[in-house]
Amino acid sequence: MPYIIISTQIRLDLGPTFVGDEWSDPDLMEALGARLVKQLGNNFAQYKTDDPPRIVLNKLETMQYRVVSMTGVGQTCIWTLHKESTITDDS
Repeated sequence: MPYIIISTQIRLDLGPTFVGDEWSDPDLMEALGARLVKQLGNNFAQYKTDDPPRIVLNKLETMQYRVVSMTGVGQTCIWTLHKESTITDDS
């Protein structure tokens, strides 16, 4: 999974941080200390960690992810990260 999107509410810059959806890599989510939660009123589940975004970004950097973009949407900060593929073409 070469891309990941993380987000947090601006007023909650100390956490929690949402780090993936229910189809995210469970090993990566475990490495981030995230658990799958379904918030009241949502018809989808998300992975959430109590870590602030800075800690999550630091963890992802050690796993070779790099920030591609960052934006604010309403009261939410969103980061998109990418990891270079390690698959090689032998043809």
